[in-house]
Amino acid sequence: MISFYPGPSRVEDCIPEYVSDAFNRGILSINHRSDEFMALTKATIEILKDRLNIPENFSVFFTSSATECWEIIAQSLIKKESFHIYNGAFGQKWFQHTQRITSTAQACTFDVNAGLEAPSIDIPSYADTLCITQNETSNGTQVSNARLAAIQKQYPETLIAIDATSSMAGIQLYFQNADVWYASVQKCFGLPAGLAVMICSPRAVNRAKELNDQSRYNSLLSIINMIEKHQTTHTPNVMGIYLLNRVMESRKPIHTIEEQTKNRYGVILSCLKNSGLKHLVDNTDVRSLTVIPVQGGESFISQIKKKAREQGIVLGNGYGSLNANTFRIANFPAIKDAEIDTLTSFLKNYT
Repeated sequence: MISFYPGPSRVEDCIPEYVSDAFNRGILSINHRSDEFMALTKATIEILKDRLNIPENFSVFFTSSATECWEIIAQSLIKKESFHIYNGAFGQKWFQHTQRITSTAQACTFDVNAGLEAPSIDIPSYADTLCITQNETSNGTQVSNARLAAIQKQYPETLIAIDATSSMAGIQLYFQNADVWYASVQKCFGLPAGLAVMICSPRAVNRAKELNDQSRYNSLLSIINMIEKHQTTHTPNVMGIYLLNRVMESRKPIHTIEEQTKNRYGVILSCLKNSGLKHLVDNTDVRSLTVIPVQGGESFISQIKKKAREQGIVLGNGYGSLNANTFRIANFPAIKDAEIDTLTSFLKNYT
């Protein structure tokens, strides 16, 4: 089966080989306080910074999931109150999770076809942390690098945290435009679930030191102190870190990956013309390049998904209230060109 599900999605073909290498090299048995693990951690952070263009003075950490990152941000970085801006289900989930922890989180929503323009945002003066979902997996929208830069310029004193779960490693992100970025690896990284990457600016690190929260096993300050020794606060997903290292070593620089992502996006969109299907989002300026939501009549969508599966193609279900009349197509780097061709041929012939 060819999976276009937007996460967990298709893993890189080399994963079985890398797992075998990890076993044969004893990686699966190394102690997380050993020299071998510290060398692996150091090398993985270095290759991530190189391939993704992460600023040298930014810190890279490993967590179990993007959801854990919600918790870390809420417990270790928010001084008094966070303000969440979202237009979809995952932004809302982040807000609701934070609200359960801090009880002071506030939010506002915007339409899926609206660009998140800095002048239209009114962040309360007492909010010290702004939370934005850069790429909304549920509805296939994104907030561009330029818009994030404008927001940062308008609110220079506010710590900005970004959910880039379904875009990091698939498109170029300008990390200097925010203070915290995070992503799970089961999407554009092309890896099995169970690991996330969290990236923090020096300002975010200083905020964690200022708040001095060390009461939890995953307190950010404790994570910071341990990563300085290339270690983790607790036994980590060593296999996941090793696979991340190997996959990123084999990846081209992110600007090259982004060109591939853009080209494939155009090819997939061209199949929707005169098909009875359309992109869920009308505003082309805010469409995600990595998650493509396709809309049509309920019975038509159901038939297409069923027929696709019969031909060995797994399309992602629509999310939440969009389930009945949409499906989603993952446009992630691990998907092969030949598989994109198979998908586009199916869509052209069936629709």
